[in-house]
Amino acid sequence: MTDLSPGSQIPEAIRTLLVELGEDPARAGLVDTPDRVRRMYAELTDGYRTDPDALLNAASFAVEYDEMVVVRDIEFYSLCEHHLLPFFGKAHVGYLPRGQVIGLSKIPRVVDMYAHRLQVQERMTQQVAGFLMERLDPKGVGCVIEATHLCTVMRGVKKHGATMVTSSMLGTFRRDARTRSEFLTFIGRTSER
Repeated sequence: MTDLSPGSQIPEAIRTLLVELGEDPARAGLVDTPDRVRRMYAELTDGYRTDPDALLNAASFAVEYDEMVVVRDIEFYSLCEHHLLPFFGKAHVGYLPRGQVIGLSKIPRVVDMYAHRLQVQERMTQQVAGFLMERLDPKGVGCVIEATHLCTVMRGVKKHGATMVTSSMLGTFRRDARTRSEFLTFIGRTSER
């Protein structure tokens, strides 16, 4: 991934952008903008530099529990890879354990790991579900993400209030309509199948 340290090329690129927009990067209000933008992008894309093993940090526990585990309303912020504009919303994640559960804080951290990259919502939804399926080996995983995309709100079609909903259902969440329905009920949605 690109170097986002203080010596990176990001500040110079932002100075060039400011000039191309008709601004003077030496103007008092803009002098520090290139480095502020560098720091912002370092924060908003730290998912590229997140070590998944360190993120989980041995927080998977053997537990004889075979009912659904759901964490809903996980707030996230991401950047659309097409326009570099934010999209934000809530992720809802559930899984059916197979003798292993994960620490509660880890699921929001997994969501953030993928949200803090240049993204499309569809891929992010699949990445969150796929990661948990691979790392926990549960009977199934469900992930639903609801988000507002500023590339749709501020530009282009300018549709305020438009929300995108994506889902990824793996294992029993895909195969078993009752499991899927239970998950959707837990997150406040109803099954349409």
